[in-house]
Amino acid sequence: MRIMGLDYGSMTVGVAISDELLITAQGIETIRRKQETKLRQTLARIEELIKEYQVEKIVLGYPKNMNNTIGERALKSEEFAEHLTRRTGLPVQLWDERLTTVSAHQILDQGNVGLKKRMEVVDKIAAVFILQSYLDYLSNQGHDNIV
Repeated sequence: MRIMGLDYGSMTVGVAISDELLITAQGIETIRRKQETKLRQTLARIEELIKEYQVEKIVLGYPKNMNNTIGERALKSEEFAEHLTRRTGLPVQLWDERLTTVSAHQILDQGNVGLKKRMEVVDKIAAVFILQSYLDYLSNQGHDNIV
C-alpha cells in the first residue's frame, strides 16, 4: 500500500508518495496549471500517478489559520478533496499543514537554493512534510486507521 500526499495551492499541487511500508515520504513532482479553477488536467495527472504508484489513500494538506480557524484556502482544499474523492474513488484525509511551506522554505534556505529552483520544488517539499507528518502519526498510532 502507498499513500499520496498533496500540497494544494492556487496554481500548483505538490505531490509526494509514501514507500510501501508507510515509513517515508518522497517528493514526486509539482503539477502546475495556468488558472486556479482549471482542474481537469491536474486531476488527470493525479490519477496517472495513483495508478503508477498503486496509491490507496490521499492525504491532502489542510491550511488552517494559525488560530485553528478555517479560512478561504482551507475551504478551497475541502472543495478539492471532494473533486479528488469523486474522480479517484479513494479516501481523502485532510491533514493540518500549518507551517509546512515555511519549513520547506527554511530547508531550501539552508541549502542555498536559488529563487528559480526554489519555486520549482517548494510545493513538492511541502507535500513531503504533509505526508511525512501523517506517516509519523500512523506509526505512533500503530497503523490502526490507515484506510
